[in-house]
Formats: sequence, structure tokens, C-alpha cells
Amino acid sequence: MPAHRKLLAVLLTTLTAQALDLRHAAIVAPAGLTGPEQKAAVLLSDEIARRTRIRLPVTTEWPSGPAIFTGRDVPARFAARLMAPAAGPEGYRVQTVDGNILVVGNDARGTLYGAGALLRHLRMDRDTLEAPDDLRLASAPKYSLRGHQLGYRPKTNSYDGWTVAMWEQYMRDLIVFGANAVELIPPRSDDAADSPHFSLPPMQMMIEMSRLADSYGLDVWIWYPAMDPDYSDPKTVDFALKEWAEVFRQLPRIDAVFVPGGDPGHTQPKYLMALLEKQTESLHRYHPRAQMWMSPQSFDKAWEDEFLATLRDRQPAWLSGVVFGPQVRMNLPELRQAVPARYPIRHYPDITHSRAAQFPVPDWDVAYAVTEARETINPRPVDEAAIFRATAPYTIGFLTYSEGCNDDLNKAVWSALGWNPGASVEEIVREYARYFIGGRSADTFAEGLMALERDWRGPLADNAGVDATLGLFQSLERSATPAERLNWRFQQALYRAYYDAYTRKRLIYETGLEDAAMAALRDSDMPRAEAILDRAVTERTAPELRARIFELAEALFQSIHMQLSVPRYQAISVDRGANLDTVDAPLNNRVWLKARFAAIREAPDEKARTAGIQQILHWTDPGPGGFYDDLGNLKAQPHLVRGAPYEKDPAFRESPLVGFAGNASWRSSWWTHAESLYDAPLKLHYEGMDPKAAYRVRVVYGGDSPRVRIRLDAGEGLMVHPLMAKPTPIRPVEFPIPRQAYEKGTLDLTWRREEGLGGSGRGCQVSEVWLLQQ
Repeated sequence: MPAHRKLLAVLLTTLTAQALDLRHAAIVAPAGLTGPEQKAAVLLSDEIARRTRIRLPVTTEWPSGPAIFTGRDVPARFAARLMAPAAGPEGYRVQTVDGNILVVGNDARGTLYGAGALLRHLRMDRDTLEAPDDLRLASAPKYSLRGHQLGYRPKTNSYDGWTVAMWEQYMRDLIVFGANAVELIPPRSDDAADSPHFSLPPMQMMIEMSRLADSYGLDVWIWYPAMDPDYSDPKTVDFALKEWAEVFRQLPRIDAVFVPGGDPGHTQPKYLMALLEKQTESLHRYHPRAQMWMSPQSFDKAWEDEFLATLRDRQPAWLSGVVFGPQVRMNLPELRQAVPARYPIRHYPDITHSRAAQFPVPDWDVAYAVTEARETINPRPVDEAAIFRATAPYTIGFLTYSEGCNDDLNKAVWSALGWNPGASVEEIVREYARYFIGGRSADTFAEGLMALERDWRGPLADNAGVDATLGLFQSLERSATPAERLNWRFQQALYRAYYDAYTRKRLIYETGLEDAAMAALRDSDMPRAEAILDRAVTERTAPELRARIFELAEALFQSIHMQLSVPRYQAISVDRGANLDTVDAPLNNRVWLKARFAAIREAPDEKARTAGIQQILHWTDPGPGGFYDDLGNLKAQPHLVRGAPYEKDPAFRESPLVGFAGNASWRSSWWTHAESLYDAPLKLHYEGMDPKAAYRVRVVYGGDSPRVRIRLDAGEGLMVHPLMAKPTPIRPVEFPIPRQAYEKGTLDLTWRREEGLGGSGRGCQVSEVWLLQQ
């Protein structure tokens, strides 16, 4: 054996010798521990057994062999050797001393989080349980609120199929990464009353989830939308007080109630706040220390001003704090400055949606948007860390907005960063992989999760990393144990890798088909062009990848009740994560082109038919001296004025973003658009204009907000057109450009939506722009 290999073998033997063998250890939980501390011992025993087949006994007495101690009062013989604690509530120390492991909490919760930290650092495999013999951890959380919304309701993409046992397991999983709160949803919300997947009626499950959270010492919040149409009516108020009180009465634990100002609900602040004052009195009859929080979500500027004036002028004592979530007009720093200091701010970040969301995926390819869609499996560790670090300093912490287990890794990232904002994202993902998948393949699995996020960056056709990521996961799949193959987190990653790779192959294939069809059309052979386009359906590419996607969808339904299809698994709708139903959505202009071909055939004469063909072939050509932008195409936005980098503006409040809307019958350039949010402008800048020439602008107003009016200015406030409704059906429209706007050879075009609106902030949405020199 070469010398360097001998040295490596010695080093590995030494490292192995330094591992503490815990196969025969016992867990010491002294008598008199509180509920959460008792749960710490049970958590350790159960989760170790789940991963190793080794069941460590839990005892109140110190065993003759190695021990894992859990509690606050460490045995005297170890006290002098225990490291100094990290100050603060929920903190812990985890330390190896004389072949034992001490898990010592600053308080009851701290013991539970210490157990979670130990689980993340153990080496657990089949019949193997080891810990580093130099383990020394002392930590306390930075943020006091670290939680996630767990909605047992039909709208979610998996949660409505969960049992009480599944909810307990998931709460444990969240605890291990540092979560200290959950947010429940009442039986009546913006959702169907029932689901075919419910294992219990909604109220009964809500009671069970509150009980479970209380048993682990977790805070219980309720997201409680005010759904009734008119709270200025005393009868409506009386009904709401009775309805909510019945929920409050039945829950074993409530720490806080959060009422969104909108999305859903739509009530003027003065009436909503009057209702919530009465609801707070009702809440305190059953839970005297529970808090009431609200958000200004969906408020327009007038309602936002009214809300803030009430806080400043009256400072209502019943209100405990303000929530910043999706559809708040102000950004978070502005809200913190506007809200009186007595009211803390909690974040309600959307970690579950990939588009049409508070924090959409940056530079997402339209092929992903129309297939994987809004609620796909979305590990985004780097993005979520950027969002957290840009927003957390203005808050006391967070409870995230989630619609299912599709965002599972994102929950772990938020929990871990809420504990330690300086934590390495890569290390969080490695700990996630080590704990949930196992040490044997943890590093490779973590690498794959990071790669899945990178695979969503930029133009898909150019991203060969997608195929490399699939290869990585296929290698894991080939060597996976039966337990790993049944692991829903493993299945989710495989599903995404296969889906991404299939979508890329289809995109390249269907783009090639369209190119070939256009070549046939240039020869005036429309039948041949149409036949080529139809091969996307009659001669599918990569059928083996498609088949595996369907197999994994079935596996996920069986393992975690994930509903990836409406007809197969009774998902509530396609846009709620059922992307198996869009796996073959067109990725080129086939549907639009075939409709144009049909129209051309009906043209009155050959001249009109030729003109129709030429319009298709030269669609993006602005002519001599002209300019063209396909504003939703990342490779065709040369004149778009960019904003701040993603790390500084992950919500795109000051920066343009690519949005998605429409359907397959539209031209593909209309499926996407550049947009700005709320009152921010959308700008294009041109150089090389001819001051002596006349120009017209041709524009296509796409998007998902047809009722929001839009205006266009040129140069320094020269109106091109006033506020106008977007044309329906969607089509190009043209306007002259004032010569004064480009008299110096440059031109700025600026779009704005109606000012002061509430809601999603969307509406200033532009798909295509031609600048045509006359």
C-alpha cells in the first residue's frame, strides 16, 4: 500500500476510535421533569430507534454504562466540568463528559432544543449510534419566535391527508431544527368545508394539533381570517363572536391569534379593529394570556393610512403586535418605522410559492412556470437565507406561510437561521440531509438539494447542470436502501430532479420543432409546419423520465398524501401543487400557431394569406432603426432597467421581475412579462435614437391583472397614453412617441399602474415592446 494511503488509513482509524459508541447507552430523565423535558427524552429514544433499530431505554436513575442525560439540573459530579451556558431563554448545552453526553437546558424548552441539537450531530445508521467524543455545544436563539403555519385544510397540497401521528412527527421534525411555534387554521377559512383526504373533521384535528403542540411546549397561534362581508353590521359581529368563541373554547392551548387585514377578508380598518377588540375580550375568557395580532394585508393606501393613524393616535391596548406578510403595501423597514415602537412586528413570509408570490423565484424560466407552477417542491436554501437576512432585523421573528410539505427544507432553513442568523446555509442543508436521509449519503444528498435550487437559475435550455443534477440523484437512487426509497423527503428530491430534467429535454425538443416548423413556413408549406409542431404530442421525447415522474408521484401520495394530480389523487385544483397534470404543458407556440394557421386558411385571398404568414415569421422584427424587447424572456430584455440585487430586494419592491400568466392559447411571449409592484415604475431605456425620425411604440399588455389600469409616459413625464384598461382579448396596441422625449438621442419609457391600490401589488405588467421607426 502506498505511504499516503497507509497514513489515510491510520487517520481514519484514529477518527473512528474517537467516536463515542452509544449503542448500549441509556437516556436519563430525572424525576420531576416538566412535560417538554420529558418529551426531550422520548424524542431522543424514538428518533434514534427510527434511524438505527436501537431503542435506548429511558430511566430516572444513572445506569452503569454510558448515559445521555436530559434536564436542567446536571449531576454534581459533572457540574464543574460543564462548559459555560449561552445566556438566554431556550438555550442549551450539549457536551461529552467521561463517555456520557449531557443535554442541559437553560429552561424546559432549552432541554428539548438541546435534544434536537444532539440528534443533528449523532451518527445514526442501521445498528450504529455514535457521537463525537469532543462534542461541546452551547447555544441560545437570537429570535424569540420561530414557527410555521400548519394548515389542515383542503387547499394544501398534502396536509389535509395527515393523521394525528403524522402531525406529531412533523412537529418533532420542526423542533429538531429549532422551531418553537405552530400556526393553526380554523375550520372556516377561504377554503372548502371538507376534503376527501381528511382523517378527522377539521375542528377535531385542530384540537388534537393544539394538544400536541402544548405537550411539546410549542406556542400555538391561530391564523384567523375575518371572512364575513360586513362587520359594520352588529348582527354579523355577534355571529363572529359566537363562532370564534366556540373555537377558542375547545382548544387546549392558544398563545396568539393573527387576523390578516385581507387575503382573505376585506374590511375597513375601523370596523375590523372594533371587531378584534371584542374578539380579544372573548379570547381572554378562555385563554387569559393569549395575544391578538393583525396585519394590513391587501389594504389600499387609504385603509393603510387609517390603520397607521389608529395605531399612532389611539395605541389600542388590546393589540399585541403587527404582522408583515404578503400583500402589505409598505416594505418591512417602512412598516417598522411607521408602527409605534410599543408594537412588535412578526414576519409572515411566504416560503411555499414560486411565482405570483411575496418572494418569487428570481430569473425563473417560463418552462418551469407553466409546468411545475406555483406550488411545486421548492428547496430554496440560498434564496430563503437572503430573504431572512434582509428582513429579520426588523422583527421579533416569524411564523412562515406554508401550504404543505413542498417547502420542507425552507422551513428548516428559517428555523435554523432564526436560532443562529450567522449559520452557514450549506451546513444547515448538510444537517438536514444527515438527519432526515442518513449519514451514508448525506453529503451527496445535500449537494443535490443545493443543485436543485441552482437548476432554477436563468434560461433552462442553457443550463446543463439540470442533467448533472439528475445524474447525481439517479446515483443515489441506485444505491438507496429500502428505507431511503420509502422516505418522502428522498422521494420529493427525486421527483424534482426527474421533472426538471424532463422539462429541459422537452423545452429543447419543442424549441427545435418550432424552428423546423418556421423553416417549413418560410417555404410556404403550412401543412408540413403544422405536422412538425404536432410531433410534440405524437412523438414525445424522454418517455422514460416521464414514466418515472408518474411513479414518484404515486410514491409521494402513498408516503405523505401529496396530491400531485386532480384526477389521480383528488387535489383541490391544478394550481395547488398538482403539477403532474401540467407535466406535458406546451413549451412552444404550437397552440397559438395552429390557431393562426386556421385563421390564415380562412383569409379571403392569397395576398391576405401571405401577409398572415409573413406576420408570423417576422413577429419580433421591429424593422430598420427599431428596437424589440420580449420582456419576459431573460435573453431578450436589452432595454429593461434593472433594480437592486436580489439579496437587497428579494420581494422586488424596487426592482422589475419576470411574472407569468395566460394559457397555452396565447403566444408564448405573452405567458411572461416584466412587472413592477405597487406604485413602483417599470422602465425601459434606449440609446441610439434618431432625433429627426418619428417613432411609434407597439406594446402587448399581458399579466394576470386585467382590471388594473396602466399608463405610459416617455421622457420627463410626457404622456404616451393615459390610464387605460388592458385590451381584451390580449393583442398588440400602438401609440406615437412625442419627439421631445428623444430629442437628445435617448429615450426612457415608464409604465405605472393606478396609484394607491391594495391587493397583490401586481398590474403594471408588460409582455412585449417594439419601438418602430416610421
